[in-house]
Amino acid sequence: MAEEGQVIGCQTVESWNQQLQLANASKKLVVVDFTASWCGPCRIITPVLVDLAKKLPNVIFLKVDVDELNTVAQDWAVEAMPTFVFLKEGTIVDKVVGARKDELQQKIAFHSSALVQKA
Repeated sequence: MAEEGQVIGCQTVESWNQQLQLANASKKLVVVDFTASWCGPCRIITPVLVDLAKKLPNVIFLKVDVDELNTVAQDWAVEAMPTFVFLKEGTIVDKVVGARKDELQQKIAFHSSALVQKA
């Protein structure tokens, strides 16, 4: 697994599956950034995500380029970029669609400090 404090890029389905499995096993909040190289808003939000990763070592940040891993994007029903999916132990707990910095930061803060409620 990559060092804490950085955004982990997944370039293959195998690396995605491996990183996701490790992240889920860690019991930490996982934020998956579904992005595209041609997406202007994605390029604007990337430095924000990198900064958050440095400040929040208790959160795992994964990055998926939808053009490189289109099957993964389809599996996760990603329809717009950027899309941020929040996971805890493999369960989707939230989602942010668009380069919405304030909402992204608020939801990361909320979910990284909230206790997981089991139904």
